[in-house]
Amino acid sequence: MNENTLRRRVSLLIITLALTLTHGQVAFAQNMQEPVAESQETRVHTEDPFENWNRKVFAFNDGVDRWFLRPVASAYRTVTPTIVDKGVTNFFSNLGEIGNFANSLLQGKGESAVVAFGRFTYNTVFGLGGFFDVATAFDLPERNEDFGQTLGIWGVSSGPYLVLPLLGPSTPRHTTGLLTDGFVLPSPWDEVDYPEWYYLRALQIVDIRADLIPAENLISGDRYSFMRSAFLQRREFLVNDGKITEDPFANGNDEDLMLEDF
Repeated sequence: MNENTLRRRVSLLIITLALTLTHGQVAFAQNMQEPVAESQETRVHTEDPFENWNRKVFAFNDGVDRWFLRPVASAYRTVTPTIVDKGVTNFFSNLGEIGNFANSLLQGKGESAVVAFGRFTYNTVFGLGGFFDVATAFDLPERNEDFGQTLGIWGVSSGPYLVLPLLGPSTPRHTTGLLTDGFVLPSPWDEVDYPEWYYLRALQIVDIRADLIPAENLISGDRYSFMRSAFLQRREFLVNDGKITEDPFANGNDEDLMLEDF
């Protein structure tokens, strides 16, 4: 690994912290978009033995988001035309197909690997570098795969729920997956030169946060419990390809969020 690549990978870790600050909200928004069949159970089970610590860190992260990230994202959403906003989202999603492809292979999902390869090819060639999602029109919908999911497929337990400073909602398995995706697996980001790399990553962070603003009005009750449930359900939904069978906090007093409620 040459010096430039190493610098990019270290920087990627820092950017990943910012990107995943909103992972709980990403989970919630994506839950709204991916209903589960009525015949499937939709609860998950993950311990929260560090709730006291987690709530304090959650409050810190929420403050960072409220006073810095959200205002920037709101301004971006106001001044950016819808077609440009959608195109930016498509562009970054297209870059993610490399990771989807690699993790699909590691999970033994040949069909998903073919879909990821096809999406990247179609969108890059015919979608102006990914600005337009033409692959969906070819009946190739995105299938998100990451190394956290790969570990789950391999039988690695998620571990206790954690909220980390800036990193946000996570579990040991999820965090390990993020680091592996950033440092080990192939990424098109390695080919981007400085300082453009930083500009693109900053744009990606703002774009992700801006796309989540409309979903905020659907959050109700205790924000911590709501985000926790949404995040954990989303992760288990992905790992099990929609087949979730266990009940989170079945003996507790938490407000469980169920996918079918939406």
